[in-house]
Amino acid sequence: MASCSEESVTATEEEPTETATSEKREARLRKFRELHFKRNEARKLNHQEVVEEDKRLKLPSNWEAKKARLEWELAEDQKKKACADRGEDYDRVKLLEITADDAERWERKKKKKNPDTGFAGYAEAQLRQYQRLTKQIRPDMESYEKQREECGEDFHPTSNSLIHGTHVPTKEGIDRMVEDVEKQIEKRAKYSRRRAYNDDADIDYINERNAKFNKKAERFYGKYTAEIKQNLERGTAV
Repeated sequence: MASCSEESVTATEEEPTETATSEKREARLRKFRELHFKRNEARKLNHQEVVEEDKRLKLPSNWEAKKARLEWELAEDQKKKACADRGEDYDRVKLLEITADDAERWERKKKKKNPDTGFAGYAEAQLRQYQRLTKQIRPDMESYEKQREECGEDFHPTSNSLIHGTHVPTKEGIDRMVEDVEKQIEKRAKYSRRRAYNDDADIDYINERNAKFNKKAERFYGKYTAEIKQNLERGTAV
């Protein structure tokens, strides 16, 4: 009887021990599964970030500005459509939303803006010259009406009109043109002055054309030929 009671006590003690061990094992497995799930989530998020970063790097440098511009244009189109549906003038509605401070600031900015960005090509320079000259033109309405009465239907010529060579400019118009041409010549003379000649510079040319070529070659290849030139001057070149 004593041995049976001892065995029952031992079995009772072993059961809680096995239960605690199994609970610990289950907790560890649960924690392991959670860590495995978190690792997979982190790997997935990292992959998504890498893909997004690769997309951003492949985009042009001014993509953000283009995107903002496209969003603004889309919003403007939606506002225009809404105004058209309501039967309102979009320009007038837009002006009503602008404050006096914003309008004044834009006017000051417009006045300060300098459209002349420097020489970029002969075509652009000619266009700026044309725009500058056309802005200076002040129409003479009296001469316009007089010429309109004299020409009659030929004032707006067609393919059958013969008015070539019939127009005679006025003395005031000729004087105005001569004055403007003289101003252009004077202004052009200031920009086309010759470069100062340096008497101490080495003479490595035979004429002016060769001097220009040498300056251009020095500008592009001088840093590569500096050592060779020094060796030639010292007489140590091989």
